[in-house]
Amino acid sequence: MSKSILFVMTSNDMLGDTGEKTGMWLEEFAAPFYVFTDAGIDIELASAKGGEVPIDPESLEDDYQTDATRRYLADDDSQARMKSTVPIEAVDASRYDAVYYPGGHGPLWDLVESARSRDLIEAFASTDKPLGIVCHAPAVLKNVRGTEGQPYVEGRSLTGFTNSEERAMGLEDAVPFLLEDMLKERGARFEKAPDFEANVVADGKLVTGQNPASSKGAAREMLNMLH
Repeated sequence: MSKSILFVMTSNDMLGDTGEKTGMWLEEFAAPFYVFTDAGIDIELASAKGGEVPIDPESLEDDYQTDATRRYLADDDSQARMKSTVPIEAVDASRYDAVYYPGGHGPLWDLVESARSRDLIEAFASTDKPLGIVCHAPAVLKNVRGTEGQPYVEGRSLTGFTNSEERAMGLEDAVPFLLEDMLKERGARFEKAPDFEANVVADGKLVTGQNPASSKGAAREMLNMLH
């Protein structure tokens, strides 16, 4: 039987109370999506509310296009799937061999506080299945607990979008919290590379990527685990 992976994505398209649009960052979806697709992995697309996943409009700008994003933008079937994702409330974690969360700022306002997302992550972690999370998406670990009730990230090596990267984007005052600070406060061993350089950290079956440039490497690390 082929392996299967669940993608969990944001349904939020607003950047807090700024009036600006946000969502999922396209490269963080497209690069892993095609790594897994080309390896014959079955993919299920889910989101906080189900239906269409909002894509951060900035991630569609020419400066942020990669081979994977251009492939997605020419892929009518995958775009149609992105418009009809299943709600995470309907997802059964036992059906999948791994779970992957792409980032973008969107998850900071919905998936972070989602009890269902928390329960899914705890289910995957408790059965030692690969858990991949990149860029802003490690924020979804905020309320996740380990088997002894401790913060899941306590004592774990991981990464995510750094304070300095958030400041470089000029959004440190727009986000509800700085991801790096939150993870450190919960006892994580936060490992970072220079701003916007690829950085993937694996700790057991937890795979995290610092930024969009890290998403392909994170997917390849997960693929090695699945094989």
